[in-house]
Amino acid sequence: MRISTKGRYALMVLIDLAEQGLEKPVSLRSVAERQGISEKYLEGIVARLGTAKLVDSIRGKYGGYRLSKKPSEYTIIEILMATEESMAIISSLDEGVSTDDVINERTVGFWAGLQNYIHDYLAGVTLQDVIDGTYAKLDTKYDNWDGSI
Repeated sequence: MRISTKGRYALMVLIDLAEQGLEKPVSLRSVAERQGISEKYLEGIVARLGTAKLVDSIRGKYGGYRLSKKPSEYTIIEILMATEESMAIISSLDEGVSTDDVINERTVGFWAGLQNYIHDYLAGVTLQDVIDGTYAKLDTKYDNWDGSI
């Protein structure tokens, strides 16, 4: 499973909206400027978030976007499911794959278990947890990461 920029940016957008307050709509242009992301690219991401009812769109001169619920009511899995094409760790676990393909793969149970573990972890972390940094850290090696490889 590889989380695309759509999923990563969706999380960034929702954090930005939460930090700007829950009442007042926030312009996509201001989010794009703060996050250093193309406004055009964010339009597609926010459209997906709107379809999933994760953000509300307010029209008009002072319009924009705002969270549709409290940050503590969002799970990371629902955000990713709204923006990613697939959350399957291997293609044979994707919906629509023939069961014959799955039956012939001897390791599918292992991959399914790993996928379930990842999904359970993402379902247990809320947007508020990410904002507060209170999610369960599985590894501390990235705590002081400077971006270098």
